[in-house]
Amino acid sequence: MAKKITIEGLHKFNVIMVPIFALQGLAVLFLSKNFKLPVTASYLSFNTATQNLEPMTKTLFMVPLAWLVAGFLFMSMAAHLIISTVWYPGYKKDLKKGMNRARWIEYSVSASTMIVAIAMLVGIYDLSSLVMLFALVMVMNLCGLIMEIHNQTTQKTKWISYIVGCIAGVVPWVVIATYFWASSTYGSGQIPTFVYWIYVSIFIFFNCFAINMFLQYKKWGPWKNYLFGERVYIILSLVAKSALAWQVFAGTLRP
Repeated sequence: MAKKITIEGLHKFNVIMVPIFALQGLAVLFLSKNFKLPVTASYLSFNTATQNLEPMTKTLFMVPLAWLVAGFLFMSMAAHLIISTVWYPGYKKDLKKGMNRARWIEYSVSASTMIVAIAMLVGIYDLSSLVMLFALVMVMNLCGLIMEIHNQTTQKTKWISYIVGCIAGVVPWVVIATYFWASSTYGSGQIPTFVYWIYVSIFIFFNCFAINMFLQYKKWGPWKNYLFGERVYIILSLVAKSALAWQVFAGTLRP
């Protein structure tokens, strides 16, 4: 018989996640080479010779990729630490209601940082574009928060925030796919193969989060127990972030 999932068991699971994420983040920082990517700004400049406005690009600063990768690992570490300590009473109370506000707040920054890292690997360096991609993934996750809070007050599940979140969440992947297409059609087509694997694998993982929520609210099989879905969220978060971190490390950060 499968072991019953309890809030106390999830508390221990959260405690275990703290060193796992922390050690991975530290490993990425200490083992990685100093590889940086630019963040740029695009603007119009008047060319006095041609008397035309021309698009220009300026590099604003360089971002160490290792810090970006370690960043989303440390965000998850901090979230699990807070959940298993100072926020544990609130976490316990939320789970009994069938929600987890802390999860969506953490995802809204960690998953958004992940999409920025992926975007930069395919050549999206424009600051405005990166901010918009970050914001869209943040909105997607905050819609998950709204979904859980809203359905505390309804007798029948309302899916509007889930649908809006899915729409917001798919746009960054379409944008990134456009860069793949443009590179292969108009450019040299030399985006490294590992970046394609990152795109496919993390896209699948992101969709698994949406599927997990769908199954929770449909109460299919073991998802009748909200705590089962919570455990799946924790596992998905660990696997998705670890997969992205070490694929990036193997492709660009390995000394």
